[in-house]
Amino acid sequence: MPAEILSELPLRPAPRDIKIPNTMHNEERRHKHSRSSYSELSPLMSRNNSLTWRPAKRSMPTPDKTIAVINAAGRQAASFIRVATAVGFHVRAQMRNLEGVVATEVSTNPNVTVLQGELYTKETPAESEKGQCVDVTKNGPISGIGVNHALISELFRGAQLAFINTTFYGDEESIGVALADAAKKAGVLHYVYSSMPDHHAYNKDWPSLPLWASKHRVEDYVKEIGIPATFVYTGIYNNNFTSLPYPLFCTDLQPDGSWIWQAPFHPNAKLPWLDAEHDVGPAILQIFKDGVKKWGGGKRIALAYEMLTPLEACEVFSRGVGRPIRYVRGPIEVKVKIPEGYRIQLEALEELFNLHNEDPEKQPPYFGDIELERSCPRAALELWEGPRGLEEYAREVFPLEEQANGLTWMIEEDDGGGGNNIDNNHNNHHQQEEHYQHQNGHQNGHNGMNGHIVNGGVDSESEEEEEDSDSDDEGLVMRGNKRADEEWLA
Repeated sequence: MPAEILSELPLRPAPRDIKIPNTMHNEERRHKHSRSSYSELSPLMSRNNSLTWRPAKRSMPTPDKTIAVINAAGRQAASFIRVATAVGFHVRAQMRNLEGVVATEVSTNPNVTVLQGELYTKETPAESEKGQCVDVTKNGPISGIGVNHALISELFRGAQLAFINTTFYGDEESIGVALADAAKKAGVLHYVYSSMPDHHAYNKDWPSLPLWASKHRVEDYVKEIGIPATFVYTGIYNNNFTSLPYPLFCTDLQPDGSWIWQAPFHPNAKLPWLDAEHDVGPAILQIFKDGVKKWGGGKRIALAYEMLTPLEACEVFSRGVGRPIRYVRGPIEVKVKIPEGYRIQLEALEELFNLHNEDPEKQPPYFGDIELERSCPRAALELWEGPRGLEEYAREVFPLEEQANGLTWMIEEDDGGGGNNIDNNHNNHHQQEEHYQHQNGHQNGHNGMNGHIVNGGVDSESEEEEEDSDSDDEGLVMRGNKRADEEWLA
């Protein structure tokens, strides 16, 4: 007779007189937010699990297709790789380097073949003009910067599917065109491209955002050459919020323990929100499972699970994290060195979301197309019904990421600490700001990889010689323990 699980029986608490000694060092202590539905200590492990008995799932054949993915350490790609490999797909993943937690996770995955290298090529200093370094993040064609056709061709070898999210390292449009050409040559059956709008194409009074406009042109090219394709537009990442001095989504920690978020968006205009790490992967996987019959023909999908104004976002975030966060409409503050391409993007974004516009109805749609914006969150929920909202992110993930980045407000909160602890944490925040302004170099990589790693056509000795100059060229000086390996806007 099969065993019966009585899920209605309550868990019996431990007797009060039993004391468990605390053997953890101070730096290893967990704070109250760590006992969440996604924590190892939680009895449920996930909010989607249940203590009730369920019948065994029907057996499913293991997928026999291979998926090409680029910028595999980015949030979108890493989220997708996790779920795709979990159900048996094989992934051929391009990564710029093997440094960081996410890169280690991807490269040690037995269902992933890593192609290490840049999607662009760079002339050696002797070949470039006067031996000067080249900024590879500038928008558009860059003198001395080409496309790594050899790596791109190898990426699609044996691949039937592709999830492509280009970034501004190198000439994004040229790289996007080369990727589409290689996919077509390889006979890729379904090409999912992470695109964004060119606002100027929708309204001549709206300026283009350079990085997004490049993606829009790549989207047009993919349609032009006739690859079976789907285009996804991702909302604002929940994960963008940080007390680190990153521009646009910095939650500036105040002496009283609250935060201030300053941005140019109208406080009462709706914006699309998405937890990239949690929800991109399942949504993209469902697109592939449904196939081109449902999503092909150049269909566009808005991936956003909440439509919130900045004031509403602060309200739900505050409810989740248990501390006030106040929104201030104002210019984007850049307190640290950032990639040149991103700096130009921020300037255009501030112009697009005009600080002098007092009517929320006149704020341009985030996705450019008002109909695409109106499809949120209905279209996304059709793909994936278990999203993690901003409140849940603030409650369960934000404190963990902050702690991983060296902040201690959540530990001091548990101690019931008052003004002195908050003041110290505020000072620590500004010390970190100075640290990010001056820090250069890379974190140590990890060896002992279990996955398959292929060198992407870059000579290892010359790569080591150029390591220091590459750091300066790309402007990547904002490195924290958690975010060091995450691609900008990826």
